[in-house]
Amino acid sequence: MNQQPIAASRALIMGRRTWIFSIVMAIMASIAMGRALLVQGIDAAGAAAQAADDMTMSTPIKAARGTITDRNGSVLAEDYAVVRLIADPWNIQTNGIVDRELTADEKAEAAMAPAAIAQILVEHLGGDIGDYMYHLTRTTFDDGEPNQYERVASNVPMYTYQRIKADMRAGCGDAVVGGCYYGINMEATPKRSYPNGMIAANVVGFTLADELGNRSGAAGVEQFFDDLLAGRDGTETYLSGGYGVIPFADATLVPAIDGADVQLTLDSELQYAVQQELQAAVTKAGAGQGWAVVMNVNTAEILAIANYPTYDPNIFGETAQSDLGNRAVDSPYEPGSVAKVLTMAALLDQGLIDNDTRVVVPSSIDSGDDVVSDAWRHGTLYMTARGVLAESSNVGTIKLARLVDKAVLHDYWMRLGLGSPTGIELPEGLDTTLGVIPGADMADYTRDRAVFGQAMTVTSVQMAAALAAVVNGGVYHAPRIVASVTDAGGNVVYTPETEARRVISAEASAAVRDMMEAQARAMYSENDQVPGYRTLGKSGTAQRVNPETGLYDDDSYTSSYVAIGPAEDPTILVYVVLDDTGYGGNTMARPPAINVLRYALPRYGFAPAGYVAPYVGDLYYRP
Repeated sequence: MNQQPIAASRALIMGRRTWIFSIVMAIMASIAMGRALLVQGIDAAGAAAQAADDMTMSTPIKAARGTITDRNGSVLAEDYAVVRLIADPWNIQTNGIVDRELTADEKAEAAMAPAAIAQILVEHLGGDIGDYMYHLTRTTFDDGEPNQYERVASNVPMYTYQRIKADMRAGCGDAVVGGCYYGINMEATPKRSYPNGMIAANVVGFTLADELGNRSGAAGVEQFFDDLLAGRDGTETYLSGGYGVIPFADATLVPAIDGADVQLTLDSELQYAVQQELQAAVTKAGAGQGWAVVMNVNTAEILAIANYPTYDPNIFGETAQSDLGNRAVDSPYEPGSVAKVLTMAALLDQGLIDNDTRVVVPSSIDSGDDVVSDAWRHGTLYMTARGVLAESSNVGTIKLARLVDKAVLHDYWMRLGLGSPTGIELPEGLDTTLGVIPGADMADYTRDRAVFGQAMTVTSVQMAAALAAVVNGGVYHAPRIVASVTDAGGNVVYTPETEARRVISAEASAAVRDMMEAQARAMYSENDQVPGYRTLGKSGTAQRVNPETGLYDDDSYTSSYVAIGPAEDPTILVYVVLDDTGYGGNTMARPPAINVLRYALPRYGFAPAGYVAPYVGDLYYRP
């Protein structure tokens, strides 16, 4: 068999294969050269941009929430610097070197890094090394992607983070292996602090944080001024390599705008005194709850608002939901006989009575299908209008109130702010929580009860503002609790409206003051007075409605007392309300109100007189 043709054929086939392979390799080389040309020449800018984009990092810059202070600058709410520690396990495994092969020394240091970093964290944060190793060595996610974001700890003070970083870098630059570690970063997460704890908690409120650490106001001033307090977060965009930020590379900074600061009209020292008195009164009276308002009569500035039970906004999560609001603002109740002051103001302003108007007061009076009597048993009494208020006679008040048209009474209540939002810088709730007053077409028996404080509901802030108006010369001011709001640049961005309206004449106001002085001074012994001062006052005791029966409960009352001083220049008003108690306003609400007034009058510059003459004014007359 001839082998020569076969050998020639094999040589031909091999030659053809070599030729084809050479052509393929040439094509591939051309493609590679073309790609290199595209990247290095024609599309160099695009490639660089893509690389830069891959290395671009953006970090949020948290705005500091504004502070809340009292009228004297005492801090009630503020932010303080804390951070969240973030580990980068992907880079920790190479100790930050990701762009080249590690040397033998670098490999040794990288192997030591997780345990060394964990030990540093233990020294500054506590716990055990095992608590941190998982976070430091979890180099990939379940899908195999590199893990460069692992939360290690939250609420770490900034100075602690700085000490951790210093310890991690302590050995950098040394020839000895060990002591130079990377891979722990931080996110700023400012924490809200309430340094005075329970003081004015129901006014200041608290904040809630979402899973990203963004906080929003959830009650009180924190909620009402949330947009202004929050400020606006910023961002920092930069290029980052294995060791962190690349120096001198392009960076963009959009600075955060810190939140505005809110200054309240509250006096935190007075607030503390009021809260102490209220807590003691609620406990002694066995009341379900209580609240109190202290107001500047001439401006309606709130100097204190107290609630009990209350809470610490630093740990508000441990508090019952019902105690997180502000009952002085959002809890309506029947005011009882304190409302008689407003009834007398309307009658005096209409010129229908004066303080010495004579009233024959029987033991009871028919009203609709019912009979109304006084809190004490008596036969027929011969009282002046002054005596009707001082002795708090329901029967006498009804007889006098029947002199005025019901629509006129309704108009006075409206002008005095009852049943309507007050405009105070606090969440006031829904319309249904602002109280209800009888309409101008009220039934006669409804009128008879409303004039002594039943068949109507109010909030304490509403009633305090109304009482202030009828004793300050007859001018209503909307209650306010904020003095000003100032942004981070020092610009005033909010001041309360100070519009005032006359509601009764100055003469009628003077007559109301005389009636209230008779109640405060003629009805109590010298030991029950504010020593060295003439004062005004009025008690209130209203039966509470049983929610199960819808009827008045004979054993449960809302008891209250308003104390105002000094009588010759009314300035400080203290209004205490004890809810769900078995005692009357004179018995349990008056003592804390008087005690607060004793504290407040000298604090606000009213010196006691050396001698206070006894009150002179007729409460009764001879028929």
